[in-house]
Amino acid sequence: MRAGDKERLGVIRMITAAIKQREVDERITLDDAEVVRVLEKMIKQRKESVVQFKAGNRADLVDKENAEITLLQTYLPTQLSDADLDALIAETIAATGASSIKDMGKVMGIIKGKAQGQADMAVVGAKIKAKLGA
Repeated sequence: MRAGDKERLGVIRMITAAIKQREVDERITLDDAEVVRVLEKMIKQRKESVVQFKAGNRADLVDKENAEITLLQTYLPTQLSDADLDALIAETIAATGASSIKDMGKVMGIIKGKAQGQADMAVVGAKIKAKLGA
């Protein structure tokens, strides 16, 4: 607030409102993993909005949503690099003995537990599918 960064302040208020809303709705206190899920959901919503705004030729709103995505991502854990993600996928495939695309659910479940908040699960799914399908 003192820095006068109204965009960051607005995003922080949005985050706290979303967390409190979920806590009130479910009558629970969110732990760190649940807060990360709330942040990921907010980012996903904004990415979907960007697609819609691009289709509607609303460059001003696209820029606003992208700025919010960037600010939201600063509150997520450090993202895994591509090399680390590939190593995690290879390790999990070897550990589960996955050999075909039918085993993708097993592999995805384990990786989701290990990399939640540190990687985009859509990208992870595509990489697993490429490794198991090849």
